[in-house]
Amino acid sequence: MTGHLLGGTPVNSDEGMTTSPERSEARLLVPSLMFIALVVAAVASLGTPLITSVATTFRVSLDSAQWTLTIALLSGAVATPVLGRLGAGPHRRATILATLGVVVAGSALTVLPLPFAWLLVGRAAQGVGLGLTALMMGVARDHLPEGRSAATIALISVVSIIGAGVGYPLAGLLAELGGVRAAYGLGLFVTAAAFLAAWRSIPAAPEGRSAHVGVANALVLAGGLFLVLFLASETSLWSHHLAAAASLAIVAVALLCVWTASELRSKTPLVDVRAVRHPAVAGANIAMFVGGIGMYLLLTLITRYAQTPRDVGYGFGLTTFVAGLVLVPFSVLGFVAGKLTPRVRTRIDAPLLLAGSAVVVGCGFVLFVAARSNLAELFVAMGVLGFGVGSFSAAMPGVILAVTPKSETSSAMSFNYVVRSVGYSLGSAIGGLVLAAGTDTDHLFPSDGAYTTAALVGIAAMAITTLTSLALARRSPETDPIEEPAGGTSRTTTP
Repeated sequence: MTGHLLGGTPVNSDEGMTTSPERSEARLLVPSLMFIALVVAAVASLGTPLITSVATTFRVSLDSAQWTLTIALLSGAVATPVLGRLGAGPHRRATILATLGVVVAGSALTVLPLPFAWLLVGRAAQGVGLGLTALMMGVARDHLPEGRSAATIALISVVSIIGAGVGYPLAGLLAELGGVRAAYGLGLFVTAAAFLAAWRSIPAAPEGRSAHVGVANALVLAGGLFLVLFLASETSLWSHHLAAAASLAIVAVALLCVWTASELRSKTPLVDVRAVRHPAVAGANIAMFVGGIGMYLLLTLITRYAQTPRDVGYGFGLTTFVAGLVLVPFSVLGFVAGKLTPRVRTRIDAPLLLAGSAVVVGCGFVLFVAARSNLAELFVAMGVLGFGVGSFSAAMPGVILAVTPKSETSSAMSFNYVVRSVGYSLGSAIGGLVLAAGTDTDHLFPSDGAYTTAALVGIAAMAITTLTSLALARRSPETDPIEEPAGGTSRTTTP
């Protein structure tokens, strides 16, 4: 009998023996999965600290430079469900390598001395890598023992969040020292390293898997998601061209409705919509959507507040690099929470952990409202946010995968990550709208009270997330698992 493949090489599971290279590949698997998830998240977030530098270097407006971030998020959201479905099939390893190849090529475009349009193309290619996070979870669930796979999946979820905190200060420092090309050079280096790590350690998918991507359905979904995220990111469109924004919103809803109806009729859906309607999965996605709004809102508020010039009457006038350091507590405590959560899950159900994590994030908002007169208080609020986001992200896969067959891990989690992307985009948009409403016509910066108003919106979002998670905790999802789809190989439903 032959076990699963590691790097394309069979492992003889009957004899319980492997060659030395195979044992090395097995040891490399977990750190490789973590590294790849961290890299794609960090590279996609590189646009955030470099917007001003891009505008100066390429002599474009700040609104145009903002697209170096927006286009990466858009391409990631569009690519994620497609990659999730491909990851459920027999060619998962090839899908991962091909996607990383696209990311590396895009990273090269951001470094080469090409016009601004090519920078946007490169950033779009880098954003495609965001769809790999769910595939990393699928690999972990298929090829690691149950206990270790749950802990690894939790950490993969966490590093996909804290990657922004890792990339932000490094990109800021490199931009200050060597310019925007040097900062994007960091992305090229780490994505090339991630490709090599995947080539060396990612195993082939178990036998018996099948996956089909309906091109028409994928294009309809891509169009709908693109419009949703575009409308969420382009807040000025709503204030200056309301009729056009409303029309695009109607088109987006229509596309998503057409896609949903088509998926329900399809025998090979891109996303198993029936599975998404499962109470545990639907509740988890609602919690992720609303919680994502609140989490990203606070992250946006703190970083923007820290960079506001002191002469406005508040803020600290931090440089891009120093402002990036404010994210260090977020990343460190987020990782700590991710390490602790699998252990806590042995005593507390995942939905209760979601609820508790939402409360922690809410406490971060309260701290920001009550105390932001010195930089240390912002560090504390950011650390509390990181711990809450880390534990929330680590607990989320447990809720969904408790009722999801192994063969559908990548697809189920990819949909959750699309929901998260939309929530994050709306959180950023809501923060921008509230702060814009609190900015006087003859001022460049919002009033201090506008930050308090935005934080109160975030507190409301986390309260809704807490209540949704508590409702999930009242039922036992393990008693009502999702059926294994045709072509799957395992009916195991525990993560």
